[in-house]
Amino acid sequence: MEYRFLGASGFKVSALGFGAGTFGGKGPLFSAWGNTDVEEARRLIDVSLDAGLNFFDTADVYSDGASESILGAAIKGRRDQVVISTKLTLRAGTDANAVGASKYHLIRATDRALQRLGTDYIDLLQLHHFDAMTPVEAVMSTLDDLVRAGKVRFIGASNFSGWQLMKSQAAADRYGYSRFVANQTYYSLLGRDYEWELMPVGLDQGIGAVVWSPLGWGRLTGRIRRGQPLPKSSRLHETASIGPPVDDERLYRIVDVLDEVAAETGKSVPQIALNWLLQRPTVSTVLIGARDEKQLRENLGAIGWQLSKDQMARLDAVSAVTPPYPYYPYWNGQFAERTAPPVPVGGR
Repeated sequence: MEYRFLGASGFKVSALGFGAGTFGGKGPLFSAWGNTDVEEARRLIDVSLDAGLNFFDTADVYSDGASESILGAAIKGRRDQVVISTKLTLRAGTDANAVGASKYHLIRATDRALQRLGTDYIDLLQLHHFDAMTPVEAVMSTLDDLVRAGKVRFIGASNFSGWQLMKSQAAADRYGYSRFVANQTYYSLLGRDYEWELMPVGLDQGIGAVVWSPLGWGRLTGRIRRGQPLPKSSRLHETASIGPPVDDERLYRIVDVLDEVAAETGKSVPQIALNWLLQRPTVSTVLIGARDEKQLRENLGAIGWQLSKDQMARLDAVSAVTPPYPYYPYWNGQFAERTAPPVPVGGR
């Protein structure tokens, strides 16, 4: 396993992380991605740790908190071997204040997460979304209090825009609060919007990407190809409408190139899609989801090798989308000499 710095934290995490959203199976479709119980979770964590994967991500809304509870039970007795990441701010209860980033909710939700996880500290606490109703200074102050109290080690954001990240960092700098070191974000060959604004912010502010849905909402598993019907067992029949939109023809073009690279490397389509992400700038860890051991072991096969420069270039080209103004001048090089931040070649 490769280990990378989590942004500018000085703290290292495994390049592949485990998304525990499949633990539990309770609640509405958006929060219940699978039905893994404690025994199954323990086995998946055994396999992960044996492979060197130590980063486990969850959220208080996944399966109405059951994901955190199952993860906590499955790591019992080996807390020092794992890095725990969880998220809050989405509605997690029926009372008026069970949502958002108010001091009341952040403290209460953190304490409840600690209880479910069976631990006295969270390695990475992330805001699941930006709360426009709570002043940024108040949010960052509360997060800093949680860090100073020892309940949280590092803080991050998820699903923030560039200006929301920068406003948060500016408040932290102004008052000496803890800064965001992670941005949990959607990024894949099918969804490269992250590169337009959030990647430059990450480079400038020392914010590492924690990538969710790296297989494009399940479309880059190798089971979807031109001229073939969507498999009956695919969850896309139920979840496509709530995930990132994808143009079918663009998907097929990308899969065509993935198939070519698979033939050249002997690797699977998802392994190639994951490896492409691992070579992108600012990426600290890529979250893989798995409902069983076979799927987990295949995803773990994305590490320990690298696509060639030619293969990366072909995947870059087929998946490229011209960004909107004012980002496209950077893309075609018009203003790149003095305005675009330097992007390291070959990842971090």
